[in-house]
Amino acid sequence: MSKVTVWTDEGLRTVVTARDQVWYADEPEEGGGTNTAATPTEQMLGALGSCIVITLHLVARRKNWPLERVEVHLDIKRFAGNEYPAYKGDEQFVHEIKEKVIVHGADLTDDQRKMLLDIATRCPVRRVLMHPVFFVEPEAEETEGVTTG
Repeated sequence: MSKVTVWTDEGLRTVVTARDQVWYADEPEEGGGTNTAATPTEQMLGALGSCIVITLHLVARRKNWPLERVEVHLDIKRFAGNEYPAYKGDEQFVHEIKEKVIVHGADLTDDQRKMLLDIATRCPVRRVLMHPVFFVEPEAEETEGVTTG
């Protein structure tokens, strides 16, 4: 289970902690932030890209494949649900993530490349984004001493 804690730092900037790691999120100046860190959406895309890269390297390492480097380019856009041609549901908004995965390794076979690109579509973060997610309130003992809003 992954646990993350986030709190207000200054203005719109937040502090994010996981285990003994610390990083920040912010908004660009035109959005009211101080532009001192990536936005939460950029960090989400970064998490997706990082998950793809790590997953492919772990698979290649386990199979002893000559994967040298993985490069992932991601972009996200929001559309009105009723204006997106591939969507038939009732949601007000849908999101489209454009994704390009490039595997580098001069000695990779075509089959290895094809398999790596297929595996890239099944990394854990992508599965979270693609499948239903449910948000639940923790039990009282899990939030002892924590105040909200």
